[in-house]
Amino acid sequence: MSSRISTPASVADAPAASRPLLDAVNKQLGVVPNLFRMVGTSPAALEGYLSLSGALGKGSLSAKTRERIAIAVAQVNGCDYCLSAHAYLAKNLAKLDDAEIAANRNGGSNDPKAAPAVLFAKKVAEARGHVTDADFSAVKAAGYSDAEVIEIVQNVALNVWTNYINVIAGTEIDFPVVRTSEAA
Repeated sequence: MSSRISTPASVADAPAASRPLLDAVNKQLGVVPNLFRMVGTSPAALEGYLSLSGALGKGSLSAKTRERIAIAVAQVNGCDYCLSAHAYLAKNLAKLDDAEIAANRNGGSNDPKAAPAVLFAKKVAEARGHVTDADFSAVKAAGYSDAEVIEIVQNVALNVWTNYINVIAGTEIDFPVVRTSEAA
């Protein structure tokens, strides 16, 4: 499928209000992935995405757990772009191994502390928030505070948004490709 929403070829081709934000992404990642340039077509959307992502980075969930959640949610939503991007980031930045990434895709984790958060995130995505009392009790019993539960849900929401925009846009994958339709 070709892209439905055009992706500016470079930062210079993006709207002027998005350029400083895209330059900051380039400084942080060393590249500006297609997602950011495509979303930068709307400076307000790019600012909102980067602001929420940055705020969650200051929360109590570790970068590893946030990547685990992103992988689980991408798998639930069938977003090959996000699964490819987060599998790459999980491996190269969060230093998660292939077995962990496979577990995350299935809503689990080989890390006993992270496993309940990833499973809860998967259930939130699948149930569109309508989790059971047992699902909620399980994540709380695993030691997650109310604030951490809120952060798990907000990470799910952020990833649902990127999943949906990439699926709708048909964003060209600019990471090593991982398909949600292929076994984890």
